[in-house]
Amino acid sequence: MPNNLPQNKSIALAEAMKNRILILDGAMGTMIQEFKFEEQDYRGERFKDWHVLIKGNNDLLSLTKPNVIRDIHSQFLAAGADIIETNTFNATTISMDDYEMASLSREINIESAKLARAVCDEFTAQNPNKPRYVAGVLGPTSKTCSISPDVNDPGYRNITFDKLVAAYVESTLALIEGGADLILIETIFDTLNAKAASYAVEEAFEQADVTLPVMISGTITDASGRTLSGQTTEAFYNSIRHIKPISIGLNCALGPDLLRQYVVELSRVCETFTSVHPNAGLPNEFGEYDLEADEMAKEIIDWGKEGYINIVGGCCGTTPAHIKAFADGLEHVAPRPLPELDVRMRLAGLEACNLN
Repeated sequence: MPNNLPQNKSIALAEAMKNRILILDGAMGTMIQEFKFEEQDYRGERFKDWHVLIKGNNDLLSLTKPNVIRDIHSQFLAAGADIIETNTFNATTISMDDYEMASLSREINIESAKLARAVCDEFTAQNPNKPRYVAGVLGPTSKTCSISPDVNDPGYRNITFDKLVAAYVESTLALIEGGADLILIETIFDTLNAKAASYAVEEAFEQADVTLPVMISGTITDASGRTLSGQTTEAFYNSIRHIKPISIGLNCALGPDLLRQYVVELSRVCETFTSVHPNAGLPNEFGEYDLEADEMAKEIIDWGKEGYINIVGGCCGTTPAHIKAFADGLEHVAPRPLPELDVRMRLAGLEACNLN
């Protein structure tokens, strides 16, 4: 029999977004970097003899430093986050293969979801009027279906659609098993990768006999206003709207000032809820992010007051202080109402093509 609990949570999540702006958490990677872990910290006892270097494999810390990951989740929830993301951005078999750890993908996804689930349940028990949700994260992987990594061979691809689907199915099933409330396909730079992920998520739902809400979040890579695979915001939206996710959004790459015009555009064309989690500005010469919580919150709060957003959080460089500033500033700001758009044929290549 289908599991009815996720359906109830799906309804509760949608109702919550009609009543208030929900707060997503901030940057797991930024918080991990503050610990300045070295190779031995990533390895722990279990992987002390691993045959390749694994420093930087943040997802592995769910196994070797679970208390650290749990504490980071707790900090974001204490700051006011309604939704926290599992520590699984690079936990697909494809990305884990960079460390020759593809065989650990399923375990990492399960344990990461369990960590987030336990902390969310604790905070929900403390305040049942503010339920907390676990977003099982599917990152973009280090491969791309649409672009050749070899400038001398434009037709070459280093991954196939089917391989992406297989990896995403495994991760999604593991996230469901670990207790995720919803699935977040995020930091999409290649729409074809996103299509593989969304197809895989539906396949996983069928196998698990359960359906969870799905959030999709793309990345505008620079001031050109396009994804890495070349699509404008509206073209990206047209390409994935048939998936009918609970929200479509933008994250990473840009700070809130540069991202604003694309947030406005997404709000205009999107018939479902919108989400945004930008970086804390652009990285400086040391690769660090300088936009402080109060500075960033001014832009974020203005987005809310202008009626552009339903879910907002932070990406690279954002900390619990940023999330608290967003949560406090948006507490009494109404969420973006869902628009009623004309029925049109909405197509996309690199540009949107909307036909009457």
